[in-house]
Amino acid sequence: MSEVSLLKQHQMGVVAQIRRYGLYRWFFKRARGDSPFKRMLIHLVLIAACIIAAYPVLRILIISVRPGDQLFTTSLRLWPENATWDAYRRVIFNRDFVLWIWNSLLITTATCFVGVTIASTSAYAFSRWDFPGKVSGLIFLLATQMIPGAMLMVPIYILAANLGLINTWRGLVVAYSVQAVPFSIWILKGYYDTIPFELEQAAMIDGCSRLGSFYRIILPLSVPALAIAFLFNFMQAWNDFLLARIMLQRSHMYTWPLGLQRLQDQFQTLWSEFAAASLMISIPAMVLFLASSRYLIGGLTVGSVKQ
Repeated sequence: MSEVSLLKQHQMGVVAQIRRYGLYRWFFKRARGDSPFKRMLIHLVLIAACIIAAYPVLRILIISVRPGDQLFTTSLRLWPENATWDAYRRVIFNRDFVLWIWNSLLITTATCFVGVTIASTSAYAFSRWDFPGKVSGLIFLLATQMIPGAMLMVPIYILAANLGLINTWRGLVVAYSVQAVPFSIWILKGYYDTIPFELEQAAMIDGCSRLGSFYRIILPLSVPALAIAFLFNFMQAWNDFLLARIMLQRSHMYTWPLGLQRLQDQFQTLWSEFAAASLMISIPAMVLFLASSRYLIGGLTVGSVKQ
């Protein structure tokens, strides 16, 4: 059947529905499926949400290309006149921006590796074994998430000072991992509970050890939960300012939040460079989210057990 015939059939069907239900009832109260009014309303809401979400990013982009380092202007132009990209050039070549990003990537990568490793093994123990204090331990881990992060600054600094971890990346990695592990354990423990234990039993019958079944069966099936835990650890370390501010005192070890603070002086703030650096800093997080988004859509256990 040709496309013209299909289009005519569809038009005839719409006309028949309008005659049967009336124009008002067809548009607002369609009997089967979504009415045109509902679809139009959904699209309008989604378009409005996209505009609201994109507006702050557009404002930062406009500030970064304004000449003269202007934060506010009386002009109503959507794109500033005499826009320039000099702020990006100054941030990359005249500042230690590349060093700040490199330091942040090193610390964040180490934090993600340590945090996900500890959380995945600990969550497996909470999920598969019964031992004294299991419930109390889970409640304690959940209770730690209710403590504001600012309250942990002093005890973490005292512990790091006594262990000689001030001005070291090791201390910062340990501090970030400690803060992110409890929430990651809860995420992974809940996901492990949904994986049938029969899969591990089948692997162990075939000669696989308990540890081998964990790495060959549980971890591959837990990729969505591991991706969420990885992203949480990444954002915890990537966006932190307070803990890095008290732990790192040498400029060559600064992460990007500490580096951006140097763009703010007592009497002047370099707004164009600040905005340009903010946009470039968001790129790694966006790339990581887009790369791992396919693992966040749904579980991978569907069809894993043969009936």
